[in-house]
Amino acid sequence: MRSAIVTGAGQGIGRAAAVALAREGFTVALAGRRAETLVSAAAEAGGDCFAHVCDVRDPSSVAELFAAVSARLGRLDVLFNNAGIGAPAVPLEELAVEQWRAVVDTNLTGAFLCTQEAFRLMKTQRPRGGRIINNGSISAITPRPLSAPYTATKHAITGLTKSTSLDGRAHDIACSQIDIGNAATEMTERMRDGGVLQANGTTAVEPTFDVEHVARAVVYMATLPLDANVQSMTLMATAMPFVGRG
Repeated sequence: MRSAIVTGAGQGIGRAAAVALAREGFTVALAGRRAETLVSAAAEAGGDCFAHVCDVRDPSSVAELFAAVSARLGRLDVLFNNAGIGAPAVPLEELAVEQWRAVVDTNLTGAFLCTQEAFRLMKTQRPRGGRIINNGSISAITPRPLSAPYTATKHAITGLTKSTSLDGRAHDIACSQIDIGNAATEMTERMRDGGVLQANGTTAVEPTFDVEHVARAVVYMATLPLDANVQSMTLMATAMPFVGRG
């Protein structure tokens, strides 16, 4: 039996990845803050997959999640650090420090806390080791306008990924990052409908792509043997305004 934890698993990319991992034979712990969506997603995943309410910003809540997985499944093979939020698209100087902290605590500190707990399990379990996959973003490479908190945390996720890869080598822990641009989820509905702000100040509708392609990519990364690793992957809508000048 292979086991996995997916954070932010109640909807969007997290839900699609959890269901796809379950189809591949993983028993998945679906973690997030909203019980109702988690239970629904776990039912869709089927098998022995289960929901666990967890706030990744809270060290004790994260520790409880990993303790539950250890007790129930005996080991952890894959962690998908997917939980994330954004902040209102307002001028940088108007952003409240509480809004900044909320994004940093969820996107960066949450991934760090989960990585810490994963290391503790993966270093001591037998056979030892495992894989950590971090959900970065196109913003880890190139920002959108009015996105300082989100962009800063996704740049930081790249640093966390590299440090995790380096520190995990001696313990057979691999770490990957997937940077996603415009997967069709609840968060990107505005891209298809009213459009989103562009760097030149205009608003434009942007293309999206089926989130199932992200799920398939996560499964590919998750099922590699530990002596091979996708260090980073960018998966995006082909025609989105990212490569070149639009």
